[in-house]
Amino acid sequence: MKKIFVGNLDFSATEESLRTLFEPYGAVESVNIPTDRETGRARGFAFVEMADSSAEKAIAALNGTNVGGRALNVNEARPKPERAAGGSRGGYGGAPRQRREPRW
Repeated sequence: MKKIFVGNLDFSATEESLRTLFEPYGAVESVNIPTDRETGRARGFAFVEMADSSAEKAIAALNGTNVGGRALNVNEARPKPERAAGGSRGGYGGAPRQRREPRW
């Protein structure tokens, strides 16, 4: 199974329209269109999962294709980078304050 990144999508693209676009190259296992948390609107990209050989055909055929007035960016999805554990919880950060002697 290979995950494909589809970038520069029209914001009105649907799961069904992506399935229709990719199915000529093989069976589509899943389609995920991330949405903005605040607006609920599509973010302009999607992920499509297909069998390895079908995915290679789809990437070769669809990369640069004009859909909805936009040239699609289609390639193999890279793994999501891991975030550092913990992290800052706000404040000023940096080193702890040094204890100072009184000024007078």
